[in-house]
Amino acid sequence: MATSKHRPQGLQDTTSTENPGYLRPETAQGMFLNFKRLLEFNQGKLPFGAAQIGNSFRNEISPRSGLIRVREFTMAEIEHFVDPMEKVHPKFSNVADLNITLYSSKAQTSGQSAHIMRLGDAVEQGVINNSVLGYFIGRIHLYLTKVGLSKDKLRFRQHMDNEMAHYACDCWDAETKTSYGWIEIVGCADRSCYDLTCHSKATKRSQSIPCFQSFSLTRSNKTVSVVQFEANKGAIGMAYKREARSILDYLAACDEGYITAQESTLDTSGEFTIQTEGKAFKITKDMVSVKRFQKTSHVEEIVPNVIEPSFGIGRIMYAIFEHSFQTREGNEERTFFSFPATVAPYKCSVLPLSQNQEFVPFVKELSEAMTKQGVSHKVDDSSGSIGRRYARTDEIGVAFGITVDFDTVNKTPHTATLRDRNSMTQIRAQVTELPGLVRDLANGRLTWAEVERKYPVFGGQETIKKE
Repeated sequence: MATSKHRPQGLQDTTSTENPGYLRPETAQGMFLNFKRLLEFNQGKLPFGAAQIGNSFRNEISPRSGLIRVREFTMAEIEHFVDPMEKVHPKFSNVADLNITLYSSKAQTSGQSAHIMRLGDAVEQGVINNSVLGYFIGRIHLYLTKVGLSKDKLRFRQHMDNEMAHYACDCWDAETKTSYGWIEIVGCADRSCYDLTCHSKATKRSQSIPCFQSFSLTRSNKTVSVVQFEANKGAIGMAYKREARSILDYLAACDEGYITAQESTLDTSGEFTIQTEGKAFKITKDMVSVKRFQKTSHVEEIVPNVIEPSFGIGRIMYAIFEHSFQTREGNEERTFFSFPATVAPYKCSVLPLSQNQEFVPFVKELSEAMTKQGVSHKVDDSSGSIGRRYARTDEIGVAFGITVDFDTVNKTPHTATLRDRNSMTQIRAQVTELPGLVRDLANGRLTWAEVERKYPVFGGQETIKKE
């Protein structure tokens, strides 16, 4: 989520004035620090991804807007490392046909509105930088709509030039419309090689340099120009003794631009100054020279680029609650949460029509069967009317409801009704079938429309509505 040009700092721990500490503003950096180990886990091959979830902190001066702006919040981030020359996702075709609302930087600048666009066309036309970034935008869209966000209240807004992070190639925010307006809930950025390069320069130790070595069959061998410092170890060692090792490591890590600039200073004044390990050291002509040569590269060293989807969990949860809050048509006092069954706290309620003891064995049978199926459920055998008990389960977002009635007891095979929360329609099926039906509905293997085609709609629906 932290993809703005000026990345906010974490909260400062001021308990000690001598050694101040800072709480992290994002979870990502731990994965960059452990890049080399993560690469080993993937057998030294690109691409690969890592994910992390945890608390992050921001220095919000005036926390406000509920869960929208807080000092401590939960983030879930993915770092997907790719070859910078091969930003093509093999599974992009799985999401290429998605129609997504995109609000490009060009549209924002020209005063146009967001518009629906096929994701494959957006990548082909260069609206989205590459198919790896496009793939994750598609997956984010599928995830957000699956957990309950309304498609017509969801868009992807591209960062404009004046807000794009200096290290980012492209960045899109998943935004959703709420009572607070459009808010960012997921950031998806191509962060290029910025983080790995910065960690490499800061450590100045070869074992920490996050480079990926590959022999690429798709690329031909190439001749490259190399510019590097050639250090006189004896002269540096005699001048700086124990500090010589850190100086040699620093000189070995310098890039071509820096070497060329210092070469000019060396020719003019005969020396230049470097700073490493918190100290300054003078480097003279007898300590270093500049070496230029050509070499043919068979094994290529690259610093991977990273695509980062970053999820603000609190904001996503808030948006789900707001988008799922509904009122019954014609009865605004009767409210319910229309959570998709996959995220509903309970998948099903089991309701005996009354407190008649004849219903107890069937309620117990259904409850035990759903427990074995791994279906979370709630038994409500209180004394209220069936309509009121349905209303109570609707209020907390229970997706389905099974009612045990006198037909369950008196007729064989034993059947009970299954009710859909959103439409309030009911079907009747055998008691032994119902737990499997609820499981498949909750897992998305079955839709309510498919259930209605297979089982007759129960005619007692109107009576339950009136109650």
